[in-house]
Amino acid sequence: MSVAFTKEDSAETASETLLPDRAISPHPNLVTEAGLKALELQLEQARAAYDATQTIEDVNERRRHAANPLRDARYFAVRVRTAQLVTEPVSNDIVAFGSTVTFSRNDGRVQTYRIVGEDEADPKAGSISFASPVARLLMGKAVGDVVGADDQELEIIAIA
Repeated sequence: MSVAFTKEDSAETASETLLPDRAISPHPNLVTEAGLKALELQLEQARAAYDATQTIEDVNERRRHAANPLRDARYFAVRVRTAQLVTEPVSNDIVAFGSTVTFSRNDGRVQTYRIVGEDEADPKAGSISFASPVARLLMGKAVGDVVGADDQELEIIAIA
């Protein structure tokens, strides 16, 4: 019988459906309580999506459909395992991980962001990663402090 008519697993087919791992940040995996819950939920969803692919009869089709959820499950398993839960700041005197900080730029724009973990950060939704350049400039500073960012100055207006 010709090889074309067999459903044997081939190393070539397997390598085509094994996606490379998602990049893991070199920074500590600091998370808020909400960030940790989100990571756990994403891990659960990735595992459920992977499990759903296991009912596909054709092995090559199953591998193709399982590739993304399997990669996501590996990523979120590492992120949950390495998560370092940081409690809410006890004081609003100094910008810290978990703080919501409002600052003005020297061009007149006023912005407010909460400083959170990398996987939780969403600037459009008002949160930035503690590892971002702006957050690194602001952390450890107090209301009234002015910090420089390239040709831009940021003045801290409020910390919550």
